[in-house]
Amino acid sequence: MKLRHLIRDTARRLSRAKLHYGHGTDNARDEAAFLVLRGLGLAFDADLEREVDPRRVEGLVRRRIEERIPAAYLLNEAWLDGVPFHVDRRVIIPRSHIAFLFSQLNARPRNVLDLCTGSGCLAILAARAFPGARVDASDISASALALASRNVARHELRKRVRLIRSDVFAKIDGAYDLIVSNPPYVAAPAMRKLPPEYRHEPSLALAGGADGLELVARIVAGARERLTANGLLVCEVGGNRKALERRFPAIDFEWPRDEVFVLARARMALERRNASRRARGG
Repeated sequence: MKLRHLIRDTARRLSRAKLHYGHGTDNARDEAAFLVLRGLGLAFDADLEREVDPRRVEGLVRRRIEERIPAAYLLNEAWLDGVPFHVDRRVIIPRSHIAFLFSQLNARPRNVLDLCTGSGCLAILAARAFPGARVDASDISASALALASRNVARHELRKRVRLIRSDVFAKIDGAYDLIVSNPPYVAAPAMRKLPPEYRHEPSLALAGGADGLELVARIVAGARERLTANGLLVCEVGGNRKALERRFPAIDFEWPRDEVFVLARARMALERRNASRRARGG
């Protein structure tokens, strides 16, 4: 069978199964192409007219349909901003919007911290985006850090990326020019309604408490003490923008994307002084 026909037929099967996407692709055609090409060990630009054996990927396709396992877990591979990462069920599948913002930041950080690093993808992308920076990547999960270590080694960044086991800022020392985080931010009601594909991911990396802001609020509250004078916090909150603005009405968040805010330490200090004056009635 020609490769193009296998991808076409697989896309039709996925479409009929009414699967949920969102782990690197957002439609049946792209998911089928990813599953077939990488399942066959082919590059994304492989010749679509070449002859292939569909039996080599049949098991993957059936598991994607019958068990609703995301393709990235079936392949143990995910791509973010054109960079490959090893993944398995110890970590969520890389898909953070922050990955596409590094080039837009008006910053040349010397020290970067990636909180809730998971697979290590953002720490690795930050190290690539800022070649002169040292990067610390922290997570509360020892198993996630073990997988992140594999990705750091794969990208030959052991000398620049340090892995730390920490509950948010608990074991973090020093100050950083840039802190990034894609923390758990799914609210409890939404957790109960997640599609089957998301239930294969570790709930520790998804569940953000009653309103989805349990970890996010801790990061915002603690970031000022861990940022340099001109430091920036970049954090993803999914669909919780309005909830976050209600939680912190004194802070004027900058939103390069609806899912991601940027907050300067200088702005945090200003807002803290203003809040203090308002509390005193001044």
